[in-house]
Amino acid sequence: MRYLICSIALGGVATVATAQTELTLWYHGAGNEVESEILDGIVSDFNSGQSDWSVAVESFPQGSYNDSIVAAALAGNLPCILDVDGPVMPNWAWAGYMQPLPVADAAIEGHLDATVGRWGGEVYSVGLWDAAVALYTRQSTLDELGLRTPTLDNPWTLDEFNAALETAKTSGNYDFALDLGMAWTGEWYPYAFSPFLQSFGGDIVDRSTYLTAEGALNGDAALAFGEWWQNLFTAGLAPGTSQDPADRDSGFIEGRYAFAWNGNWAAAATLDAGVDDALFLPAPDFGNGSTIGAASWQFGVSATCEFPEGAAAFVEFALQDRYLAAFSDGIGLIPSTREAAAMTERYAQGGPLEPFFALSDAQALVRPVTPGYVVAAKVFEKALADIANGADVADTLDAAVDEIDADIEANGGYGH
Repeated sequence: MRYLICSIALGGVATVATAQTELTLWYHGAGNEVESEILDGIVSDFNSGQSDWSVAVESFPQGSYNDSIVAAALAGNLPCILDVDGPVMPNWAWAGYMQPLPVADAAIEGHLDATVGRWGGEVYSVGLWDAAVALYTRQSTLDELGLRTPTLDNPWTLDEFNAALETAKTSGNYDFALDLGMAWTGEWYPYAFSPFLQSFGGDIVDRSTYLTAEGALNGDAALAFGEWWQNLFTAGLAPGTSQDPADRDSGFIEGRYAFAWNGNWAAAATLDAGVDDALFLPAPDFGNGSTIGAASWQFGVSATCEFPEGAAAFVEFALQDRYLAAFSDGIGLIPSTREAAAMTERYAQGGPLEPFFALSDAQALVRPVTPGYVVAAKVFEKALADIANGADVADTLDAAVDEIDADIEANGGYGH
């Protein structure tokens, strides 16, 4: 609570100083020294630059962070400022963990769309960065295989992409044509792979109502996607679910994969490893446009915070371009604004990672904006893993739809 400290009366006049109100911020980046140092610098600048608010940071390991928030909400012990993963925000807002963030419109003007989290027509969270996925390859690989270089305006079609993979396999120069990162689990599946489904014309749920997955996840477009997805593994084009994590980390860099579907967070390491002709290509267009995932970690305010205006003041302060650029240079993610990107080492015009900002700006699609996403994402992950391992496509997708729809019904439609 805000409180007053009375000083000694001087010259017959008592002076009164207003102490700063402490706002606790919970953060998911414990163990990441670079990330923590940048955040601590922002907090220090904010605390020393005004007299109303004092932010205190408590960091958690990312793997246990969400569980910590849920436990704190049940115990009525949430901090004032929350760190929230973009696709999870609607669930926390619906569950009553969060309240709208009264951030000024001017503070988020010009930000990448996916860095602003909206639910029920109101802003609930804002991010200092975003993440994008691209198709990694080498110029020398395209030259060797006789393939054209796709662009944002003219990406590869489904037929071109399939032909590129077959050509790479037939060359005999690679262990696999394509590395999808199947060694990774959890959120990687809906973030990285649902855009393929969406480009085919399907989705995890029907976004027109958010009340069912019927037709979206098991319609003709989804079935076509599922058959294509399964063929990547049965035809030996990509390593399956038993992929060694070390191969995911080094396979493309070592030249054992012709192509890799990977995020911008791995691009700097790829360049630093000496892949000097690396290309970061747009997602192929499988018939309904090129799409990649979007929305990373963002700041919001808890429902129990008594000072949302203080939380908003901190978020607006943290959104300065110099801080966005510092996070980008420090941890490699995409700055939220063009102005911040221009201040960075690698996302500035002509920089090696500049394509990722353009990809995020042009192709990004947020994951389904619904409280039910947290369940649907896990169902989707299991379905894709099962299909990759040989399960019947139609039966698996039908079962996934039934499970997602049952969850939506059990939760009264999640407010939709």
